[in-house]
Amino acid sequence: MDTNQLGEQIQQQGQWVPAVKAEMANVVVGQDGLVDRLLIGLLTNGHVLLEGVPGLAKTLTVNSLAGALSAEFQRIQFTPDLLPADLIGTLIFNPQTNEFSPKLGPVFSNLILADEINRAPAKVQSALLEAMQERQVTIG
Repeated sequence: MDTNQLGEQIQQQGQWVPAVKAEMANVVVGQDGLVDRLLIGLLTNGHVLLEGVPGLAKTLTVNSLAGALSAEFQRIQFTPDLLPADLIGTLIFNPQTNEFSPKLGPVFSNLILADEINRAPAKVQSALLEAMQERQVTIG
């Protein structure tokens, strides 16, 4: 693929970006850099680390992005008593069918805001990192 073809592909794939930015500008004011960085993370299939003092509209911005994209959003509040199953889900036994069925956790959402990750136990952080890096989780 030459640079002209790549440029055309980028133009075609990114046609929805101005509409999303306009939608988010209706809700989030003064955070254009944050919105741009979130969209870059989304377009590159990556992750974004948001740091800042309380009140900078981090949660509102990610929630608004999910709304603009019609994507599922989950906010996970990390606490010292959180378990890996709270994050990724678990298998639930159904006595009527005698089978286990998965109850999926919040990591199966399209967009996740993981708040105060540093407060979580090491096993929970490991489960989150597995989901982020490997793009898979182990339930059960």
